[in-house]
Amino acid sequence: MKNLGWNSGKGFEIGSFNMEKKWVFPLVISSLVCVFLLVTSFNMGLVSSLHTFNAIFTIFPSRVIANQTKMGFVEEKIKGSPLPPLPAGPVIPRFAYLISGSRGDLDKLWRTLHTLYHPLNQYVLHLDLESPAEERLELASRVEKEPVFAKIGNVMMITKANMVTYRGPTMVANTLHACAILLKRTKDWDWFINLSASDYPLVTQDDLLSTFLDLKRDLNFIEHTSRLGWKEEKRAMPLIMDPGLYKTTKSDIFWVTPRRTLPTAFKLFTGSAWMILSHSYVEYLVWGWDNLPRTLLMYYTNFVSSPEGYFQTVICNVPDYVPTVINHDMHYIAWDVPPKQHPHILSLNDSSKMIESGAAFARKFKQDDPVLDKIDRELLGRKNGGFTPGGWCSGSPPCSEVGNPKKLKPGPGAHRLRGLVDKLLLSAMSEQNQCH
Repeated sequence: MKNLGWNSGKGFEIGSFNMEKKWVFPLVISSLVCVFLLVTSFNMGLVSSLHTFNAIFTIFPSRVIANQTKMGFVEEKIKGSPLPPLPAGPVIPRFAYLISGSRGDLDKLWRTLHTLYHPLNQYVLHLDLESPAEERLELASRVEKEPVFAKIGNVMMITKANMVTYRGPTMVANTLHACAILLKRTKDWDWFINLSASDYPLVTQDDLLSTFLDLKRDLNFIEHTSRLGWKEEKRAMPLIMDPGLYKTTKSDIFWVTPRRTLPTAFKLFTGSAWMILSHSYVEYLVWGWDNLPRTLLMYYTNFVSSPEGYFQTVICNVPDYVPTVINHDMHYIAWDVPPKQHPHILSLNDSSKMIESGAAFARKFKQDDPVLDKIDRELLGRKNGGFTPGGWCSGSPPCSEVGNPKKLKPGPGAHRLRGLVDKLLLSAMSEQNQCH
């Protein structure tokens, strides 16, 4: 029995070994075939992406993760800082002013500055080289000693004065100088406005800020036309020299020969020397990433009354800026027909027309003319030579301290100004009044 048992066990072991030998060869062959098919399928693009492969398991999510601990991701555990809340409405715009004057304009400029002041704006003041040094020093002293200006730090004076001839290119150079200073000083402004000491506002700064609040920030308010008329013969073709370019004393421009023909490389435009220019356009004028601003600056060096043509000709010869042009200088100005070099001096007799115009500014005024007192009293609410009241004003007396600069209190002037702006925008939409 034992022998049978032993022999039987041995026979079982040998039989099992023989059976294993029979299976080894097919198993090896099958494995090689599977590897070959797998490699081939990868090469032929028949294997689905891992996303598809993983999707197979998502068909039965309960079976796959039923007994697993829930996985957590870093993104779920580490929350980013909450985003700052979006502003409730449009961002209040900011203006950058150049207010310029000459000999005897100190008090006029100082009064105009007070009517225009707002803590959100920037102000550059310039008394030209014709002004006595005493006047320029006095202006610098007043700016330094004014508590509101000292606290906010948004009023500065060009201490190295420029010689400026109104009909010559030195006025253009002075304007570009102020633009460059403002660009270097801060980027936090939306429009540049150039005024003289003979200008005066017809609306408060709160009126102006609220009106421009929802306007596109690339708009340029610049009066212009390509119909030169009498200016073609009297201004475009003569050649002039401006002594202000090379002398320290002011004298008028003088004519030289020969005359020149009209240009063919660009189209000439003319208009008002007073403008509201977008930040973008000011950057283009100063930096000039193409050569047009510099080319035209050299051309207008010998042009009669270049401040009334340079800015218009540049903007209307740049296709990207043409759609941004609004054909108005936002001023009320009374001219002769045809216009002379300087407009009428405004007086009380012009009060109604100024108000009806809806304009933001008017010129030209004599120093302390009674019409200015009327504007202060009836349009600006300004008293005792102080600042024009606005939502920013605080302290006693009013506006002696700065409260909330972003609080606006527009008055009737905003309604008048908005009416004018709406008409201008409607006209611009028709594209019939832009650079033609």
